[in-house]
Amino acid sequence: MFKKPDDLANNECMSARDRMPGALTNVDVTMLYLIKQVELAVRHRLDEVVSEVGLTALQYTALTVLERHPGMTSAELARNSFVRAQTMAQMTTFLEIRGLVRKEADPRSKRQFLIFLSDEGQNVVNSLRAAVAEVEQAMLADFGEQEVAQFRSMLRRCRVGLSGSHAH
Repeated sequence: MFKKPDDLANNECMSARDRMPGALTNVDVTMLYLIKQVELAVRHRLDEVVSEVGLTALQYTALTVLERHPGMTSAELARNSFVRAQTMAQMTTFLEIRGLVRKEADPRSKRQFLIFLSDEGQNVVNSLRAAVAEVEQAMLADFGEQEVAQFRSMLRRCRVGLSGSHAH
């Protein structure tokens, strides 16, 4: 539900200038800006949680993608983890050194490797599951069960609208 400008006066996210009498209140923040703000807040909270085990949010994301889709190439993993291929190559090297992933030769290509979550990697993901769920619960604390389902559906539709593909 969109808030009316009068309802926004108590919003703690507003700047002091925006709360001043006579300030413009009829200009809505774009959806893209709001989505980016949520993404930054989530990433910050995830970085706090996963740093306890020496990971970044992006590294954790790659591990969870591998948990759902074992045996991806580095390029596939990059696309599904929101990083460039070169970044993923560096990231998988780090994760392999840490023993969190393992690589196997791709039987379809002599030059490619398939990446899998190792047992240790699975243990790390499992150890973080509750703390990561708490971040999601905090984000959705003001939503009812039906609203969460609708929000999830809307986000999936946004993904399809922009990329033409469903989330992995």
